[in-house]
Amino acid sequence: MTITLSDYDPYDFANRRHIGPSPSEIADMLATVGASSLDALIDETVPASIRQKASLAFGDPMSEREVLDHLRATAKKNTVMVSLIGQGYHGTIMPPVIQRTILENPAWYTAYTPYQPEISQGRLEALLNFQTMVADLTGLDIANASLLDEATAAAEAMTMAERASKSKAKAFFVDHHCHPQTIDVIRTRAEPLGLEVVIGDPFTELEADQVFGAIFQYPGTYGHVHDFTDVITRLHAGQAIAVVAADPLSLALLKSPGEMGADIAVGSMQRFGVPMGYGGPHAAYMAVRDAYKRSMPGRLVGVTVDARGNQAYRLALQTREQHIRREKATSNICTAQVLLAVIASMYAVFHGPVGLRAIAGRVHQRAATMAAGLKQLDFIIDPAIFFDTVTVFAEGRQAEILEAARREGLNLRKVGDDRIGIALDEVTRKDTVEAVWRAFGGSLNYADLLSEPIIPDPMGRQTAYLEHPIFHMNRAESEMTRYIRRLSDKDLALDRTMIPLGSCTMKLNATAEMLSITWPEFADIHPFAPADQALGYREMIDDLSDKLCRITGYDAISMQPNSGAQGEYAGLMTIRAYHRANGESHRDVCLIPTSAHGTNPASAQMAGMRVVTVQTRDNGDIDLDDFRAKAEQHSANLAACMITYPSTHGVFEETATEVCAITHKHGGQVYLDGANLNALVGLARPGDIGSDVSHLNLHKTFCIPHGGGGPGMGPIGVKSHLAEHLPGHWATDGKPGAVSAAPFGSASILPISWAYCLMMGGAGLTQATKIAILNANYIAARLKGAYDVLYASASGRVAHECILDTRPLVQSAGVTVDDVAKRLIDCGFHAPTMSWPVAGTLMIEPTESEVKAELDRFCAAMLAIRAEAQAIEDGEMDRENNPLKHAPHTIEDLVGPWDRPYDREAACFPAGAIRNAKYFAPVNRVDNVYGDRNLVCSCPPLTDYADAAE
Repeated sequence: MTITLSDYDPYDFANRRHIGPSPSEIADMLATVGASSLDALIDETVPASIRQKASLAFGDPMSEREVLDHLRATAKKNTVMVSLIGQGYHGTIMPPVIQRTILENPAWYTAYTPYQPEISQGRLEALLNFQTMVADLTGLDIANASLLDEATAAAEAMTMAERASKSKAKAFFVDHHCHPQTIDVIRTRAEPLGLEVVIGDPFTELEADQVFGAIFQYPGTYGHVHDFTDVITRLHAGQAIAVVAADPLSLALLKSPGEMGADIAVGSMQRFGVPMGYGGPHAAYMAVRDAYKRSMPGRLVGVTVDARGNQAYRLALQTREQHIRREKATSNICTAQVLLAVIASMYAVFHGPVGLRAIAGRVHQRAATMAAGLKQLDFIIDPAIFFDTVTVFAEGRQAEILEAARREGLNLRKVGDDRIGIALDEVTRKDTVEAVWRAFGGSLNYADLLSEPIIPDPMGRQTAYLEHPIFHMNRAESEMTRYIRRLSDKDLALDRTMIPLGSCTMKLNATAEMLSITWPEFADIHPFAPADQALGYREMIDDLSDKLCRITGYDAISMQPNSGAQGEYAGLMTIRAYHRANGESHRDVCLIPTSAHGTNPASAQMAGMRVVTVQTRDNGDIDLDDFRAKAEQHSANLAACMITYPSTHGVFEETATEVCAITHKHGGQVYLDGANLNALVGLARPGDIGSDVSHLNLHKTFCIPHGGGGPGMGPIGVKSHLAEHLPGHWATDGKPGAVSAAPFGSASILPISWAYCLMMGGAGLTQATKIAILNANYIAARLKGAYDVLYASASGRVAHECILDTRPLVQSAGVTVDDVAKRLIDCGFHAPTMSWPVAGTLMIEPTESEVKAELDRFCAAMLAIRAEAQAIEDGEMDRENNPLKHAPHTIEDLVGPWDRPYDREAACFPAGAIRNAKYFAPVNRVDNVYGDRNLVCSCPPLTDYADAAE
């Protein structure tokens, strides 16, 4: 057969990367669901009243080669300088073994949040290493498994201090040497909660009995290293809480916050091997004294046992996830920076305590040498005691020196009108220091001025850290590679199987989309570098923003929020600012359906709004009568409503436009949660439906990988009347209202979403939405009869996800939704979303990425599980001693005595399992109750490494 170029369909070739089913498979699936065509299915599913009129047109889709060439050309418009700006962001070196085996490894970056612990043991162990590292370095008792960035971690510490303090004060003291972005985010978070922020010198202006807490920067943003022990003692006498924002690398040399008496420590782990990336993503940390562990926000990894009594890891105190508390929440944390926390933990494993101290010592020595040279050039240096940062008095020469530094390829920090800040880091070389001297007008030789450390003994670290054997393993690359591989082999990620999580959109993260994030032109740009050095970033951000506006029907985008929940918060704060600008600051009521994502009411509470719940009807739709009545009741004070579309029950509601109209009639604004945007792109636009603002989960619809629970990006789109009220940032527009540390959030992962849009084109994005809807309806059709599909439209269709009702199995067979989820592990699948939005159900979202064979494998597994439940119902299996109750089965279940009344082979190789590539969970079912009663959240002894070499 002769094949010509015309036989290839460029559109099909470009988009089959993300769209799983082939044309022939699509035809077969349409026959199963009973639709004459794909367009007919969409017409039956998506209400005509909300369909967008014009097709989504971005031009022709690009090939992988074209996109990579385009990304390379854009990246070259960024200028990579040696940035010595500091301010919480530093040059660092990611060990290549970590870059290749973690950051660039889909086994790590495609994993989901470890809510199913049995299939998450690898990343849970890495996060436990992270917690141990942070607790050791800070000198505190317990650490969480990462937050979003240092500024938001500081804001979380403030609200935690307010909860934990016995002081009746409503003021929080902020060290005037805190980083500017930290001060701004604290101010943003405090204002809607009615908290006063007092900024000043902690040694002369802190009135300890007038505040509920205080935060100190250590070292300070201008380089000062202070011992806060006496200040903290005064705080404690006033029943206030002490927070220290500490640079973790400095803690290898400096007295720890715990030794000073701090109650909470926060900071960024960026310089532990994670590139600056124009602001993120980076893992932040929080560590606390043991007394406050149950008030700590975020996730906490703990140690427990499995059904056989073997050690296992899990997310501890899972019910304390703040968003589960809804309107009573004190935090809305959902995404954590898990992938970056894993990298930071492996950086510590790779270097060990001796290596970290050597790096810190080298950085400090070069800073001391640099300061000695500047003094020799007759410049006044402040402070006298520092770690890596100094501030130089320029005496009228600031502009001249900054420009001279730029000619040397250096970015220095402009401080006020007459000072210059210089922060050295792991990447700093001797010739870098000499270039600094030249910028200040001197020609000095590094070797002639080599200085000894200048940290006085009282400020030096006296306590040991990283004593656990894992930080003393043989760090030969062979051993590091194998350790990382052993951990990843324990986990079940998207590189092995479909992850059919409802509302989480676990779709393909194409390799071509991921390649550019490690390029120096994207990775090594400081977030506060001069704007003319980030022209490529701005071009990409502007074009991606334009595309997102065209997709959503909004008029402006803010890229600042670095998680979906942060996007919710930012959107509500934008609405709040709009009302205040209109002289209606009294508007504070937010209507939220009972079926909404738990972060919705949590975000509303944090934005200073009163949550009023709206009932849902039996079919899952918003109860329009109740909504109308609540809107009328609170008309004078209505600020907003929050809805999700398609709804959280997986159906396109017919009344969405009416909900928006009612809200607007009573003076409120409509927040439409963007979690389910994967069902809308190219078919309907939130801005046309009537909403005013949405957050967009780029880590869902737009292919940024979940990374085991982060990173994420949650930019918000708004209509034109809200644009001027979007979050500001001192580094870009000087406006207040920052919600994240960096002006463009986690900017270095934006190339992923941009490449996705460019490779798909408007037609490809629309086709992806259609196939996502087809795949969900195909699963619903295949499983009909075995399970009830809980909700469907009047035409019998679901949207991009469907909810299966497993509750009848509890009565008929004693089988719970947990049993079904754990049995799916035996079949080689991550369970769907459990018990949300309806307890005892499974919400399934297959996405457009899955091929028909994978969908059929999942359906085979679900049908086999139903058959096992039927066997229990028929008395053929014991009600308590059966494969469902004992799932998941490990490889150890294949050997040794077998006294169970069911077949060993059927237990370990059920339908759906890939026999010649079988995934075995490394532990049996995890005991959550034991873990909560015996809370251990740092590394237990590891006998595997007891004899490892230093």
